[in-house]
Amino acid sequence: MSERLLLADYTEKGERGPVIGNFHFWTSVASGFAVILGGQGRGGSDVLDDPCLGCRLANNRLEAHIVYETEAVTCLLDHAPLNEGHILILPKQHYADVDDLDESTAIEIMLTSAKLAKALKDIFRPDGITMIQNGGIFNDLTHYHMHIFPRYKEDGFAWQEPADSSNAAGRLAETGEMLREAIGLLR
Repeated sequence: MSERLLLADYTEKGERGPVIGNFHFWTSVASGFAVILGGQGRGGSDVLDDPCLGCRLANNRLEAHIVYETEAVTCLLDHAPLNEGHILILPKQHYADVDDLDESTAIEIMLTSAKLAKALKDIFRPDGITMIQNGGIFNDLTHYHMHIFPRYKEDGFAWQEPADSSNAAGRLAETGEMLREAIGLLR
């Protein structure tokens, strides 16, 4: 499958047509017929019927400004960028959190993030690059995605550290031991 087999110009204004093999045909007001590769979304549901916004974006079912795409991931400009060039990396298969990712998808996301970082540096000449991923209730898309965006000294974006009310800094040795034990059980 080529990197651009899926059509990025699809909008949800069309009607679902026949399914032939692994392909779904859609009529589209903008482009006549659009061929979209079928697949499985969360819970084994057909990705085309999935209510997940991330699945629809990653599989080119909604209009987006796509900057890069492979068989496993779609990279698009954030609709509310923190800085110009703010990109989201979304896997095409549904995953909710980073610990749900399979190894090959996780590797693809990291290799893609390095490629995007180089492009952002070449184009925008930032002071740095930030990559961030929010999980659990902080994942407003409910579909795993990584943010990558150029940063500048006075851009106003900040990491705000909460007060250490639980004495986390005083418990580093204990916390480290608990984590090493838990990680050891995961092997």
